[in-house]
Amino acid sequence: MNKLSHLNERGEARMVDVTGKDVTSRTAVAEGFVAMAPETLQLIQTGEAKKGDVLATARIAGIMAAKRTHELIPLCHPLPITKALVEFELSDAPVGVRVTSEVKVTGQTGVEMEALTAVSVACLTIYDMLKAADKGMRFDGIRLIEKTGGRSGHYRADAGPQS
Repeated sequence: MNKLSHLNERGEARMVDVTGKDVTSRTAVAEGFVAMAPETLQLIQTGEAKKGDVLATARIAGIMAAKRTHELIPLCHPLPITKALVEFELSDAPVGVRVTSEVKVTGQTGVEMEALTAVSVACLTIYDMLKAADKGMRFDGIRLIEKTGGRSGHYRADAGPQS
């Protein structure tokens, strides 16, 4: 295992110094799934959720979360994000909503945490918008799908690190 970059030689937490890193184009794609009852999915499909447009609200929440990740995750750098996209795919089998995010930056550090935060907050928002109808919803499979740029190169979840 590689040395953990967020720890100093005494094992104390630190923000990584990226001063000497090259500025490159970096992208991260993440996904997650909100499992729910068929009746709950129908509320999204028909637009009858009591709190309003579930997916529009979750999309905005996810984008906002990507932009503010550094305020939520203590050792993340504030980044000038150039793209934050949150998309949804409704599914009848399994029943629920697949959430994906894509975040881009031109900078000295990657945007994996921003993409993962966007997905996580979008999932939480879907739950919040629908909890009155279905408290049994759950989140599954929140993970990084792909990242490009930076020293470690290209990564794709099912393929592992790529050169």
